Amino acid sequence: MAEYEELDGLLPELPADELEMEEEALFREIRITADKGQSLIRIDKFLIDHVANTSRNKIQQAADAGSISVNGRVVKSNYKVKPLDEIVITLNTPAYDNSIVPEDIPLDVVYEDDALMVVNKPAGLVVHPGCGNTHGTLINAVAWHLKDNPDFDPNDPQVGLVHRIDKNTSGLLVVAKTAMAKAHLGMQFFNKTTKRTYNAVVWGYLKEDSGTVTGNITRNPKNRLQMCVSADDSVGKYAVTHYRVLERLSYVSLVECNLETGRTHQIRVHMKHIGHTLFNDDVYGGNEILKGTNFSKYSAFVNNCFKLCPRQALHAKTLGFVHPVTGEMMFFDSELPQDFLSMVDAWRKYSAASASARG
Repeated sequence: MAEYEELDGLLPELPADELEMEEEALFREIRITADKGQSLIRIDKFLIDHVANTSRNKIQQAADAGSISVNGRVVKSNYKVKPLDEIVITLNTPAYDNSIVPEDIPLDVVYEDDALMVVNKPAGLVVHPGCGNTHGTLINAVAWHLKDNPDFDPNDPQVGLVHRIDKNTSGLLVVAKTAMAKAHLGMQFFNKTTKRTYNAVVWGYLKEDSGTVTGNITRNPKNRLQMCVSADDSVGKYAVTHYRVLERLSYVSLVECNLETGRTHQIRVHMKHIGHTLFNDDVYGGNEILKGTNFSKYSAFVNNCFKLCPRQALHAKTLGFVHPVTGEMMFFDSELPQDFLSMVDAWRKYSAASASARG
């Protein structure tokens, strides 16, 4: 598994497929650190597995042009990658066209003024164009919403999204309209002074009413779509999640999670790490029946709950920050979306019926 640098602090909760891809007009530079358990392998084969949207031919061209270096030294394509090698490859074509164009996509604006806007993102909507998602994103919708604002350029990195949440997570996000607002808000996220809580439904009965999960998060060496808690404290990004049980519903629990850090898939990874995978999280195995009985009626019930909420049961419910202009403490609380509510209500009825049957 290779360790990638990720935009941290200013843009927490990056989607898993958004590895470090610093893109300029004519090239992109990608930095990769080989895992300390890395076996010897030709660097062209290694890079094919670790660089998205490229080909063996492009990597060979980069090697021939002297655009691949290891530990600061230019290497050819037959170089054998060793543990902890620091690899840099510069490709002369962009990873994707990341120009943001306004698109008329429905946008749930919770609050707006001259400096910022707070939006409530539905599940299924990617927040920003990236590899495999070049349009139809939240920021395309924001660009449309602000298309008559001459001071807002959606392609200017000094404005726009301050943080991100996963495609299939719903909830609150803040968007900066000005460079000053983004810098101010970004420092609040970096300094961990924002107030953010998520609601999640997880598999299992949590014995403690509250707790804290601490563990460095890194990419799973066995599955590049997943993140995991590193067994080595020197590997990965430091992460802390506080949780509180809101409701126990037979074989699942409704919990509130408070983020102290903002890492890729943090809540999903930390809850799985303590044995309570998010309900219907297909990346981490929560879309299987992890707790309960073997009865066919129970299986049918759970499968119906999967249909009611066809994504990981995670919602960014509250968001608090200091307004970058007025200095006022702003706090927003969003309602749980209907798919999430319908699934929770189904579990409430099941739990009540089970309690009644037990007498």
